[in-house]
Amino acid sequence: MGIKLVRFLFLLSCVVIGYQMSMGVGISPRVQFMGGIIGLLAALLILSIEWSLRKLPAKGLISGSLGLLMGLILAHFISQTILTYPFDTRIALFLRVGISLSLGYLGMVVAWRKREEFRFFFPHLDIIRSEHKKKILDTSVIIDGRIADIAESGFIEGSLVIPKFVLQEVQKIADSPDPLKRARGRRGLDILARIQKNSSIEVIIEDKDYPDIKEVDAKLIQLAKDLPGKIVTNDYNLNKVAKLQNVDVLNINELANAVKPVILPNEIIKVKIVKEGKEPRQGIAYLDDGTMVVVDDARYHLGEEIEVGVTSVLQTSSGRMIFGKITSTTSTKRGRK
Repeated sequence: MGIKLVRFLFLLSCVVIGYQMSMGVGISPRVQFMGGIIGLLAALLILSIEWSLRKLPAKGLISGSLGLLMGLILAHFISQTILTYPFDTRIALFLRVGISLSLGYLGMVVAWRKREEFRFFFPHLDIIRSEHKKKILDTSVIIDGRIADIAESGFIEGSLVIPKFVLQEVQKIADSPDPLKRARGRRGLDILARIQKNSSIEVIIEDKDYPDIKEVDAKLIQLAKDLPGKIVTNDYNLNKVAKLQNVDVLNINELANAVKPVILPNEIIKVKIVKEGKEPRQGIAYLDDGTMVVVDDARYHLGEEIEVGVTSVLQTSSGRMIFGKITSTTSTKRGRK
């Protein structure tokens, strides 16, 4: 609420200043009205710049500001040297402005892109950010899509890093002639756009690449070591290889299994039998989280919602399976029918 009030007061002040300045130009109400409009547009421009900078990390803002300052200082000395020669006043003004804009822009952009190479300028910021390592997304977790929901829920702290070589791989999948791969790739691009639009999530597009390394998984592991960061994936092989190289990994599938509701033997659950099982008279049902429920003697209850008593719970590498049998209450109801 406080920041909104400050923005409103700033907007109002710009309108008043523009109106007052226009009074020195002319007494026409039209001129004064235009002055107020110009002040309003200037305020909106500044607020839009402030809004676009809200997701930038502090280190990037500081390095960009230092680069801009160095560029302007260099532009000042160059302008002083060039303008010792006789120039028309307007030409001299254009030269000074052009040199300042060019060198200021170059200094800011170069410092921003090289911000990670100036860590000795920001030791305290590195200590603060080291508590929450950057989360590096791989191709599989982007296409999977669940990372967007997890990030929006606030369970992931720190920055989400999307390497350019991963982005290129997702784009390559989106351009595939195979309709299934193309759909998955486009879904991945939609997920990335959704994450970037969320103002509460800091997204960093990492330009660093490793031309000597061909495999994307190997590049991810090397990038995680260099930043440092944690790899977010649901790829079983990448998970194992990264851990062997002492790289932290966040596996989405492991998280999904961890948050599934706990179901114990002898517990009664309600499920809908959707298909027949492999064994005679078995029926198959699914919980809301996708867990398979194998029910004995439920083959003839297809399409029905029945009560099942849990007999055992089996945890496998691919997930959880629940085994159960029809309760006496369900059997009695079936008998009455």
